Amino acid sequence: MTPPSPSAIAARRRAFRDLHAAGCFVIPNPWDAGSARYLASLGFKALASTSSGFAWSHAQADGAMTRDAVLAHLREIVAATDLPVNADFESGYGATPKEVADSVRLALDTGVAGLSIEDSTGDPGRPIHDLPEALARLRAAREAIDGAGGDTLLVGRAENFLHGRPDLADTVARLRAYAEAGADCLYAPGIRSPEHIAAVVAAVAPRPVNLLIGATSAFTLADVAALGVRRVSVGGALARSAWGGFMRAAKAIADHGSFDGLAGAASGAELDALMRD
Repeated sequence: MTPPSPSAIAARRRAFRDLHAAGCFVIPNPWDAGSARYLASLGFKALASTSSGFAWSHAQADGAMTRDAVLAHLREIVAATDLPVNADFESGYGATPKEVADSVRLALDTGVAGLSIEDSTGDPGRPIHDLPEALARLRAAREAIDGAGGDTLLVGRAENFLHGRPDLADTVARLRAYAEAGADCLYAPGIRSPEHIAAVVAAVAPRPVNLLIGATSAFTLADVAALGVRRVSVGGALARSAWGGFMRAAKAIADHGSFDGLAGAASGAELDALMRD
């Protein structure tokens, strides 16, 4: 796979920003170059990496991959298709705002069109950064992006609902603060009710909101578009779906000597045709 040229990267970043200007679109999450290639073949307009899906493919838990490994992964995803790619950049791969800025500059060099910075700490005892610290880290990311031309989209993520703190008021206050600090798009993974979604959309308007939809959601794209959501991602759900099929088929062989689980396997010829440059 050939890395995109600087002009191609710039065009992808412009296209990505345009997608956020109106309407509602799905930004699915591949976990490797092959899944990115398949998603592009379906007509999606942009892709987003998934930290969990990538980690599982390397026998690691979510959050355990090194910055260098993630940067290499982002280069592969960017090179796999001609679509804009949003990087799941976790909490910025840095203990301090300066280190976050350094990491963001490296991420920009991979050619991503957007990247998200979350306010989680990785510490179960204190799972969410205090707001002043979270803002300093997000501002550092904003300054790094602006210093590189400012065309990469910055997503601010409030992680309360994923870490046992389902506090809508605090989540809304954080998202508003992240918008004021320079986030172009806002994201509160874990919110599920129409009321919570509508409250977040209203709180940060006119900035766009990303909604995470997982396997248990009954929403359609039309449903969330009507709530004002601008883009929808699925996080690690596609990777988990692939793992689910693999695990069921493998367990049937191991436990029962049955190969029935292979009946739904994709065509090798179709996959080869898809992966040929």
